[in-house]
Amino acid sequence: MSIALEKESRVTVEGKFFRLGGKKFFPKGVCYGPFCPDAYGFCFPSQEQVERDIELIKELGANVIRIYNIPPRWFVDLIAQRGLKLLIDIPLSTHLCFLDYPKEIEDARANVRKTVQAFTGHPAIFAYSLANEIKPDVARWCGAGKINSFINSLVEEAKNIDAGCLCTFGNYPPTEYLAPSAIDFYCFNIYLHQQKPFENYLARLQMIANTKPIILGETGIDSIREGEEAKCEMLRWQIQTTFKSGFAGAFIFSLTDDWYRGGKKITDWAMGITTANREKKPSFYAVQQEFIAAPYYPLNKYPKVSVVVACYNGARTLKACLDSLFQLNYPYYEVILVDDGSEDATPQIARLYSKLRCIRQKNYGLSVARNTGISMAEGEIVAFTDADCRADEDWLYYLAGDLERGEFVGIGGPNLLPPEDSPVAAAVMASPGGPAQVMLTDRIAEHIPGCNMAFYKWALNEIGGFDPIFTKAGDDVDVCWRIQAKGYKIGFSPSAFVWHYRRSNVKDYLKQQYGYGEAEALLIRKHPEYFNILGGTTWSGRIYTTAKPTIHRHIIYHGQFGSGFFQTLYAQLPVSISSIMTAFEYHVLVTIPTLVLSVPFNFFRPIALLNILFILLICGVAAYQAEIPKSKLCFWSRPLVGLLYLLQPLVRGYARYHKRLLFNPTPMSATQRFELVALKDSQEALQDIAYWSGKFIDRVQFLKVIQNKLEQEGWSHRVDSGWSNYDIEIFGSRWITIQLITASELYPEGKQAFKCRIKTVWSLPAKAAFWGLFALELLVIGIIGKSTAWIWMILLTLPLVHWYFASEERTLRSIMVLVLDEIAKSLGLIKIKTNTEKGTGYKVADKF
Repeated sequence: MSIALEKESRVTVEGKFFRLGGKKFFPKGVCYGPFCPDAYGFCFPSQEQVERDIELIKELGANVIRIYNIPPRWFVDLIAQRGLKLLIDIPLSTHLCFLDYPKEIEDARANVRKTVQAFTGHPAIFAYSLANEIKPDVARWCGAGKINSFINSLVEEAKNIDAGCLCTFGNYPPTEYLAPSAIDFYCFNIYLHQQKPFENYLARLQMIANTKPIILGETGIDSIREGEEAKCEMLRWQIQTTFKSGFAGAFIFSLTDDWYRGGKKITDWAMGITTANREKKPSFYAVQQEFIAAPYYPLNKYPKVSVVVACYNGARTLKACLDSLFQLNYPYYEVILVDDGSEDATPQIARLYSKLRCIRQKNYGLSVARNTGISMAEGEIVAFTDADCRADEDWLYYLAGDLERGEFVGIGGPNLLPPEDSPVAAAVMASPGGPAQVMLTDRIAEHIPGCNMAFYKWALNEIGGFDPIFTKAGDDVDVCWRIQAKGYKIGFSPSAFVWHYRRSNVKDYLKQQYGYGEAEALLIRKHPEYFNILGGTTWSGRIYTTAKPTIHRHIIYHGQFGSGFFQTLYAQLPVSISSIMTAFEYHVLVTIPTLVLSVPFNFFRPIALLNILFILLICGVAAYQAEIPKSKLCFWSRPLVGLLYLLQPLVRGYARYHKRLLFNPTPMSATQRFELVALKDSQEALQDIAYWSGKFIDRVQFLKVIQNKLEQEGWSHRVDSGWSNYDIEIFGSRWITIQLITASELYPEGKQAFKCRIKTVWSLPAKAAFWGLFALELLVIGIIGKSTAWIWMILLTLPLVHWYFASEERTLRSIMVLVLDEIAKSLGLIKIKTNTEKGTGYKVADKF
């Protein structure tokens, strides 16, 4: 066979799906056999019967046949002649503790070699399954890790003979935790007769498969126990649910009731869609109808989608992005390019697309560009991707479909490494800090990456769109958190993927991580409840990323005596001592001090050395565990990943603290600056103030006016999400945070008073500076000994720092009083002062 013909007839993996001859290929299969062995030991019917069965299979609308024994050559040739494909199960004694028996191991390897050698490059071959349904007690006995390694070795045997062949293994719920890394796609046999549990389990399996395709290897119904009417109904929703869930294919067990297993013919089960004599059952026609409709079932509705691409100097990948967006399998959408002041060839590339809506503006940053796209969008749904992404043709079909079917106002999908990307990009993908979804459940997301997300336009308008302070990154995190604060949910569509080109060199990767660090500093100010005391994000969900080093052992729930039907792996989160010891804060608080102290004190030298060795060990483990595509793996790939694990936390952490310490979020008008000096030097109390209103004003509306004023003047702030004891938190300066608390008092004739309490607290940098200085002073005093003059000089610095922070607090309270006074004036309120004498009456101050 020529190379061109072999490529045209060979099925390949591309993202979450398969391709054949340049088009997507969805296996719509039927299981065939196993049959009683004939006189020559072949477990297949006669050639005449096989030919008749193939005609039935083609009439059914199937394109792949799954068989459970190594076939004779004539069988495979016949399948190819009829334009069908084969999924061949290569026998493995899964009913035995096979890893205990060297002969079973060698027989398994020999079977793989013999089968793949016999059919290398054959046009009928879809894939090989190297095991099927390993008994759960056997899996527990042998150990999940050893079985994974063994299946990986079988894959290697097959690929050494035929590098392009596809390999999988037939798994099922009792051993769902088995996940050999070398398989090309996942294959699960599932027999669940209730629709909701079936849907939920498919969602779970999509999370297990992660970035690889997954097929339903077997599903079926027994005609004897369920009846044909119920069987037809079940098979219909099983096939529909499988393809709507983004599975790449489905196989029905089985074609016929003629079935042989365990050395005897099975007569008390009727799983076939034809009888043993090949008479068609009603379920045959039910499957036939579904196979005709699959995989693209019509959506209940097709809302218009506006695809927004924000681009700044993205000419290198923009054409690939736009080419993909104008080939989407969705009937009703528009593409909007927001050129955010690009200085490269972006405008020239945009002019190549007549249907493209292009808006060019000054370089205001990512959030403003996306807001521009939202304002121009005509669609009910606004989808976002980046100029360094190209979308799968079914991207919008799955995004819009899952958004419409679920209870979500927003949805996202995976971003995968393009096959043509460089080996450096593959190493970057396996390194920390890349865009990844964070999942609360198998369907509900806590965070979706900005390169692949969509929201109902009304939801974006309700939260005011993207926050302009996020110019490079962090905008997607902020939007997700604000959407969830409103009580809405965000979903995840595992098959709605985009190809995302990674940074192609170390410099660009570290520059990207620096930008992420700056964005985190802004997020900490706006959403401090999502961060720990050191500034690390405290996600509630699980982060799905290829960068996931862990030194912990995974836990598997086997059920009592290892008999659970659903035996689940509980993966340890990669947040552990390994992530702590590579963090920027750890290096500042431990690594650098131990290195400095090791110079004058011998005692610290072994501690410093062991600390560095352990950090390097952690980076080495991360590099060893990194998932790098074999085609992109070079001799330097893993050392590079280890280096990036060391550098990334340092660069990102430095940027985070640099932004937090140097960012001054205190906007002041000229008028406020002029009035400030007199106010802060006065004897007036600046903590509790009040305003009198001659008419009723809703307190929430009063707070909305305050919030709008803060936004107009550029104050960084956040609003109470329901868990705080204040209404608005304002980030007054890098050292001081303001917490505003309000209450309203009602009086006769609709009159009322608004009471405002301005509370100031030290920020994390202020606390760190004060207590860090205190610790440094103790260290210096311990070194210099009993020099009284030096001790007094050192100790006096703490009161000076405290006095400075106290002065900063009064200044900020003064500023906030001026802001509130302006707001009150605009609403026609009169400032009142609390009577300092006995009682709680009010004295009306002069009007403004």
